[in-house]
Amino acid sequence: MERIHFISGLPRSGSTLLSGILNQNPAFHANMSSPVASMMNATLEMTGAGSEFYNFFDEAKRMRMAKALINAYYEDVERPIVFDTNRVWTARMHQLVELYDDFKVVCLVRDPAWVMDSFEKIYRKNPFNYSKMFSAGTRMTVYSRCESLLGGTVGMSLTALKEAFYGEYSDKLLLVDYDLLTKFPEKTLKLIYEFLNIDYFSHDFENVEYSHDEFDYTLGVKGLHTVQRKVEFKERRSILPPDLFDKYSEMAFWKDTAGSAASVISPKK
Repeated sequence: MERIHFISGLPRSGSTLLSGILNQNPAFHANMSSPVASMMNATLEMTGAGSEFYNFFDEAKRMRMAKALINAYYEDVERPIVFDTNRVWTARMHQLVELYDDFKVVCLVRDPAWVMDSFEKIYRKNPFNYSKMFSAGTRMTVYSRCESLLGGTVGMSLTALKEAFYGEYSDKLLLVDYDLLTKFPEKTLKLIYEFLNIDYFSHDFENVEYSHDEFDYTLGVKGLHTVQRKVEFKERRSILPPDLFDKYSEMAFWKDTAGSAASVISPKK
């Protein structure tokens, strides 16, 4: 690994699709969410003030260990440019700027109402498989399922992204709207390459392949990380009740770029 960038943003918004596209470039290595961010956080917890080992570590040693962990994880990757994916990276910008001089974070976003809709669609496709996404109490209705997601995966991703979007390192962010990625994949990819300051590679948007069936099986959510072969936008009616759709649609804060230095690829108002 010669250089590292990061993929973050919201779930069900195209990060797996983007990884499948980027992997077509022989210079790139991209995958679904990795354990690197969690491992780094666990290491810092174990060496922090709440640990009995706190006195064995200073700031410089903790930083070296964090960077060494990332480098060791990707040591066997032969491709020079690595994209590590995790929703939490947008809440760790203050750490990443200390570890790497030149990195970017590509954040996939989508109207939060459609994020919820996508989770609900996956849930209903597996009617007799009670996944780990919900508990017995939260899986009862679409309302409780959406509230559970807002208090968990979706809510964490939204607040982490908002932290980075309005933070002091927002110039390192590129937010990419899922709809534009699927409607205009080549134009969108060219803008991503431009943001990364890398020469464009001609991708085949008719033959994108990516799936991680074993990971999805352990969650009990079939098809969670399966990408369709052809990149295309499929318009459909939302299966959320109208009041829920309106409620979550209002949370798309990035549609107003005032107060942020982030770059945004999204439909104009």
